[in-house]
Amino acid sequence: MGRPSVLLADDHTLVLEAFKKLLESDFEVVGTVSDGQSLLSIAPRLKPDVVVVDLSMPGLGGMEAGIQLKKLLPRSKLIVLTMSEDPDIASEALHHWASGYLLKKSAGAELIKAIRDVLHGRSYVTQKIAQGLEEQFVRDPRPEHKRALTSRQRQVLKLLAEGRTMKEAADALHVTARTVAFHKYKIMDDFGLKTTSDLVRFAIREKVIFWNV
Repeated sequence: MGRPSVLLADDHTLVLEAFKKLLESDFEVVGTVSDGQSLLSIAPRLKPDVVVVDLSMPGLGGMEAGIQLKKLLPRSKLIVLTMSEDPDIASEALHHWASGYLLKKSAGAELIKAIRDVLHGRSYVTQKIAQGLEEQFVRDPRPEHKRALTSRQRQVLKLLAEGRTMKEAADALHVTARTVAFHKYKIMDDFGLKTTSDLVRFAIREKVIFWNV
């Protein structure tokens, strides 16, 4: 058998080149792409054993691409390699499509280990994220559809209900606008909210903001 094949998706050329060079001695890097749409176009043809995906890519982001890609290539293992340390985002990815979750500041050897682990049917979550997920569960062990808002969701909800744009909320929280959008639409989906007005009313009901009369 040949070496396991790996496809890399990241919108930073230097990062792609660094990852490619790192992995080439152990794996066959069959391609690199810089956005989610290109990933969905090329992956079904290449059928890689492992896809390493950044979440923050232009156009179709890594979260959306990962969900679709898992449906297209159920046998491929998908690993998130990202700057995001948000346990909510990690939980969402791992629950729906990812077999691994690493941070870009992780050592290169950890990425190699993660690829090997997922190829053997195991999951791999970098230590800091694993700790965050454990703490999240201890705080709220109830099933997801019944759980209350997380602290990050409350922060996002408060800013948006106060009239901030997603970019303004992102700047205030020192995260990307994509992260704010993820939390916004996760809240709306979980609690059946359809409009911005619903979001504001929900924020008042949850005492995230207070209506002054």
